[in-house]
Amino acid sequence: MIKNRIIHFLANFEKEHFKETFPLDYCLPVYHCVSDEYLPHLNQIIQYKNTKQFEEDLDCFSKHFQFVSWNEFKDFIKGHFKPKKKIALLTFDDGFREFYDLVVPILERKGIYAINFINPAFVDNQDLMFRCKASLIINEIEKSKTINPKIYNILSSKENLKQQILKISYSKKQLLDQLAEILEINFNLFLNEQKPYLSFDHLNILTQKGFGISSHSWDHPLYNELTLSQKLETTQKTFDYLKENNFLYDSFAFPFTDFGVEKNFFDELFKNEDLFCSFGSAGIKSDTVKKNFQRIPMETRENAETILKKEIAYYSLKKFFNRNTIVRK
Repeated sequence: MIKNRIIHFLANFEKEHFKETFPLDYCLPVYHCVSDEYLPHLNQIIQYKNTKQFEEDLDCFSKHFQFVSWNEFKDFIKGHFKPKKKIALLTFDDGFREFYDLVVPILERKGIYAINFINPAFVDNQDLMFRCKASLIINEIEKSKTINPKIYNILSSKENLKQQILKISYSKKQLLDQLAEILEINFNLFLNEQKPYLSFDHLNILTQKGFGISSHSWDHPLYNELTLSQKLETTQKTFDYLKENNFLYDSFAFPFTDFGVEKNFFDELFKNEDLFCSFGSAGIKSDTVKKNFQRIPMETRENAETILKKEIAYYSLKKFFNRNTIVRK
């Protein structure tokens, strides 16, 4: 794409010490998983980094920013905390088990805090997020020498099966269960054997260790596909769960993206007096909803320095056209 070529070109002109040109006072990286293993429930949907790549990212952030805790981030936004340099708050989404097994030992060694935004529906491996089901299905189809014709009865055509499966929406996720049945994929068996998500015990241990557990909706829908009442229901249900179990209930990170989420949802959301802020994942951008902060996706098969330089270049380009603020209607 022409846009990507322009961004890549402009990024080459960013300084080595780009913290000087980073346009915001805070940096909010977001990851989902870190693993050195093949993860069939993720490999088709997330370009997760291995431990070496993740540590290199952390070293890059530490060079240019000051990592902060959740309370320090809140105090910074309120104007009550003055860091030595621009801050970074490390965030994870989805509550995958590798956060406990691999990420936290690295963070403890480096003295870095992180907050993980979870979906209570998947805690204790009670269910599998619909996109993870899609990943397992695609891997199974790619292994097969022949395609069961029943699959074509569910999908719209025989072309681009992978893309068709990836496009199955939250509202039609039952189609994934139908495909799994044809392919003899047992999601419950996968959950019991692989345990891809954090357990409730994990969440409590992480909290005791000082890490944050907060809200990512109940079961990971795409919010711009939901009605206002559906958005509020899944969000409040998750807040109730977090509050009842003594996790963080003063923040919320949109699953997938907050693109297309209307202003009246935010108006209703922030009637919750416990809520400090929400998070999207649109990169370095401002938002007309002042309590909604945008994070930088870090799983792009590029290292942190490249990603940040591209984000800075893109922000500068959009600023030229006065389009670097998300406007809610």
